[in-house]
Amino acid sequence: MSLPSFVRCAAVVLLITSAEAAAQPTSIRPLVPRAPRPERQEVISPAPAVPAPTRGVHDRAELAAFLDGVMTANLRDRHVAGATVAVVKDGALFYAKGYGYADVSRRTPVDGERSLFRIGSTSKLFTWTAVMQLVEQGKLDLDADVNRYIDFKIPATYPQPITLRHIMTHTPGFEEDGRDLITEDSTRMIPTDRWLATHMPARVRPPGTYSSYSNYATALAGYIVQRVSGTPWDDYIEQKILIPLGMTQTTTRQPLPARFRGDLSHGYQWAAGGFKPKPFEIINGAAPAGSISSSATDMAKFMIAHLNDGVFNGQRMLAESTAAHMHARAFGHDPRLPGFALGFYEKSSHGLRIIGHGGDTRWFHTDLGLIPAERLGVFVSYNTNTGGELSFGPFLTQFLDHYYPTPAAAVPPPPNAVTEARRVAGEYEFNRRSFTTFQRALGLAGAIRVSAADSGHLVLHSSLGDMRLTPVGPLLYRDELGDDLVSFKSDGSGRVAYGFLGIAPMMAMERLSWWQSPPLHWVVLGLAVLVFVATVLAALGRFVRRRIGEARPDDSLPGRWLLVTLALLNVAFLVAVISVIGASGGLLEGPLTGLKIALALPVLGALLAVGAGVVAVLHWRNRMGTRGARLRYSAAVVIALLFVWSLGQWNLLGWRM
Repeated sequence: MSLPSFVRCAAVVLLITSAEAAAQPTSIRPLVPRAPRPERQEVISPAPAVPAPTRGVHDRAELAAFLDGVMTANLRDRHVAGATVAVVKDGALFYAKGYGYADVSRRTPVDGERSLFRIGSTSKLFTWTAVMQLVEQGKLDLDADVNRYIDFKIPATYPQPITLRHIMTHTPGFEEDGRDLITEDSTRMIPTDRWLATHMPARVRPPGTYSSYSNYATALAGYIVQRVSGTPWDDYIEQKILIPLGMTQTTTRQPLPARFRGDLSHGYQWAAGGFKPKPFEIINGAAPAGSISSSATDMAKFMIAHLNDGVFNGQRMLAESTAAHMHARAFGHDPRLPGFALGFYEKSSHGLRIIGHGGDTRWFHTDLGLIPAERLGVFVSYNTNTGGELSFGPFLTQFLDHYYPTPAAAVPPPPNAVTEARRVAGEYEFNRRSFTTFQRALGLAGAIRVSAADSGHLVLHSSLGDMRLTPVGPLLYRDELGDDLVSFKSDGSGRVAYGFLGIAPMMAMERLSWWQSPPLHWVVLGLAVLVFVATVLAALGRFVRRRIGEARPDDSLPGRWLLVTLALLNVAFLVAVISVIGASGGLLEGPLTGLKIALALPVLGALLAVGAGVVAVLHWRNRMGTRGARLRYSAAVVIALLFVWSLGQWNLLGWRM
């Protein structure tokens, strides 16, 4: 399993993206069974075919043949309804094309020039560009406290204030909070100013220390653009970026304006062997973080402007010096790994410095990469949930493997590789998570376990696969199946406490203590469920025996009702949480009234568990019942108390909203 795929799988709850090994173009079959293959819309007629270049993109016909093979295979193998691609080179659109369907039921093909795809967080690049325009005009200061620009206050949790530079490198230090981020109901849309004021995540680390991707911070930057410019964010992006660049097939507005609806690609979920169309996704109060719908050729114009130092077709979007400042490296966890420019993050690979940004909604998955030294840009977007297996690295890797092949150099392992591997071994968790709310429990989806293997190698384990890493430097490792790097860092005491993935500079891995281990807590949860169910069944058995006159001496052991009641409360709590998750919006949308009520149950259960513990002590002190009965009662109490402890660890004891 390649590193990009590991990243996406390990952070699936947080909408982190993935990659798989390159799919080879093979025989072609229809994307939809028994459906005729759509005519693909080609924006540029390919030039006469010539042999493929040894390095670099030079020939449209060769590029067309390569993309046709790769995209056809990828869409087929990953069950993706449609995709759109654009490649720019030397200040011009080099190639653009749609693949598959924008509307499966109508057999409407994707048109690279007209079909609008939801580009998710790739929208952030427009917000960052707007920020830099205002910096250029002297209206914003990248290093000023952002409280200067807003009409509510971010608390001074740490001495260092949060700045726009922190926001643009995703280092403001906010925890993750995914509530009310996406809705399908336009009547539930929350204005950005109110959303920001009412959904502020806690500050959990000093700014400028570690990146942790933040939609909230980006929305805050968009709101600052709105307040400082005196123009609503939608209008500002339209007037200052879209119109000057001639991006007539792009909009930030939600719901989609009527004139674009006929060109919008549906989003799809692959399920039960077919494509299920999904409603239009509205990015709620965080619109500046992900609301844009655009076509491939329009995104080509945006890429060209950035590759051309801020200008496209004579229209200057940014001053040359501003564009250079924006594209330069601004932050990194490790100088040996990709880091952040201002807004763009580095995707450097194959001996090339690459900057760009990915984007995910639930159904659309997008990636954009710029190679400034080659004056080359690539954009791709998929309209199906399974496209997430392709967008965050795999497609770009296929592209780079073909045009910029760079065999990984053999590096002898450091002499202390075995010792270093043992230092690194342990369990980790991404720092992009909630620390203070009930959403902390999403971390139960699984930690990242790093094991020391032979000769100083490492194996990264997740619930969805393993990845083998080869030592290539001090606390530096390379994926055996590619050239992606992973590094580790020790804290002040010399303990390895952090890990960094080159494929994901927007997050860090934090080492967990043994008592924070998700597998440990799953064991506690499993034991608790068994004990609670057994306790309820045993109570039913005692009731039946009393009714038929066959009660046993131990049936009257004092305090049984405490265990039975807490067992019923905790089972009801688990059932209620599952019901809330399964309801529309789940745990991340709406007032969460059902969850708030459910959270009262384990609080009552905890009080009863403490009472049962006192009773257990009295049992042993006064030798009540048989020894076996006392042992069973005490064991159930211990499991109940461990369950209370586990709920507290995951912010599920009390109302941590």
